[in-house]
Amino acid sequence: FATSVIECGKEAGIESKADPAETPDGRPGVNIMGTAMSKDGLRKQLRIRVGQCVMTSPTAACFNNLDEGEIVSIGKDLRYFGDGYQIPKRVSGDFSKDDKRLWRVPVMEGEFVVEEEFRIKEGAIGGGNFLVLGENTDSTLRASEKAVEAIKKVKGTITPFPGGIVRSGSKTTSKYSFLRASTNTAYCPTVKSIVESKISAGVNSVLEIVINGLSEAQVEKAMKVGIEAACTVGGIKMISAGNYGGTLGQHFFHLHDILEV
Repeated sequence: FATSVIECGKEAGIESKADPAETPDGRPGVNIMGTAMSKDGLRKQLRIRVGQCVMTSPTAACFNNLDEGEIVSIGKDLRYFGDGYQIPKRVSGDFSKDDKRLWRVPVMEGEFVVEEEFRIKEGAIGGGNFLVLGENTDSTLRASEKAVEAIKKVKGTITPFPGGIVRSGSKTTSKYSFLRASTNTAYCPTVKSIVESKISAGVNSVLEIVINGLSEAQVEKAMKVGIEAACTVGGIKMISAGNYGGTLGQHFFHLHDILEV
């Protein structure tokens, strides 16, 4: 539900784990980072995701963990699901210097506790990526999994796709007018003999790692450790990256420069 902005509106993933001492309710948790193409899009998608993915999850609560940026009403809107039986509550939380206003929404499992206001800000970078090209599916998948495990250790970054890996990388054009994206044929092994292919001899599988981060430096670090980890697996023929000519954003990451840092 939170993989690619192409169809789902917002990319999201677990940025880091949170110890009980760090959460307002004293329970273990996770920090979730989400990115979208616009503020309005992020506001809408944040409300939808908390309502559809967090409120529906047994025992889960949801709190803001950003102390700067624009205020967005989340719990204030989701409280209406309580059908008039919702209860407001104020608590002091470790995530903020100020008291938090929460809403306790009755649900069948017990109650869903959600903070009234969240914050969003500009500056996060979505779409840092690199491609792992291997001689077969097994080696390419193993290399990509190693890359994702290494990237998980880089604070302030996420790999939003399932398992952090993309099997169906796309280009930003299509022969069909009703589609804004289509399969990245230049890197599809099964059609390399009939398209303008970028796949070299011996490559029979390609997987993509997409990285979102809070800053350019964090995305670069994640790409570096991910690439280095992927290259420890035998059968990897090449590392490349998607280049969309600026159609998906203004940031460019040059692999040779990143690896030399």
